[in-house]
Amino acid sequence: MNYWLVKSEPFKYSWADFIKDKWTCWNGVRNYAARNFLKQMQKGDRVLFYHSNEGLEIVGFARVIREYYQDPTTDDPNWVAVDIEPVAKLKTPVSLKQIKADKELDKMALIRRSRLSVMPVAKIEFDRILRLGN
Repeated sequence: MNYWLVKSEPFKYSWADFIKDKWTCWNGVRNYAARNFLKQMQKGDRVLFYHSNEGLEIVGFARVIREYYQDPTTDDPNWVAVDIEPVAKLKTPVSLKQIKADKELDKMALIRRSRLSVMPVAKIEFDRILRLGN
């Protein structure tokens, strides 16, 4: 199993929207590195859900339910999407400030490659986020 983080601006698509929808097609990614990460996602992989721009916090986690396919928002075959479903909301969101201050998390891609909307997460980082949030 692999672990990932996806970012969404809550005013565009929030955790609450995700819960209401019960699953979503993660599409619209137009960065090659992030696209390549989408292509690596496998059914069952765990995905942290991060509110970017406002909030700046991990609010829950999800799982991949469909591996990559042609992004339905474009005819360009270079872009892909995956389907994910929510698993659980964190009792306490884990802020970017907390992540930066935590020695177990200070190497996270979220800090080092902050502009990416999809990125890998190490299992130890995923587990630490869950401990902090629950």
